[in-house]
Amino acid sequence: QVQLVESGGGLVQAGGSLRLSCAASGRTGSIVRMGWFRQAPGKERERVAAIAWSGGLTAYADSVKGRFTIARDNANNMVYLQMNSLKPEDTAVYYCAARRNIIGSYDLWGQGTQVTVSS
Repeated sequence: QVQLVESGGGLVQAGGSLRLSCAASGRTGSIVRMGWFRQAPGKERERVAAIAWSGGLTAYADSVKGRFTIARDNANNMVYLQMNSLKPEDTAVYYCAARRNIIGSYDLWGQGTQVTVSS
């Protein structure tokens, strides 16, 4: 099994930056892809960014392109989300997720970390 633990959320003013971290433990060799998702109150969960565990190919939601960067550190089983130029609409609970199949949905999730951006 794989466990995911997020950290790094908090309160920041609009225009500021935060870096989220996700530590993966357990059978990390089964991971194909990692992603960051977010869910704001009353809204559906949204995939923010994703990265291939090997190769490093990335993808971003249009709403965060140019502001957020996803990165991985395979040696230490870490995934990061650098968030710059934060906006109040980025306020949400952010979740780290892993996918163990080439085709399919993300099947492993962290507990989430709150990000609040004040105007």
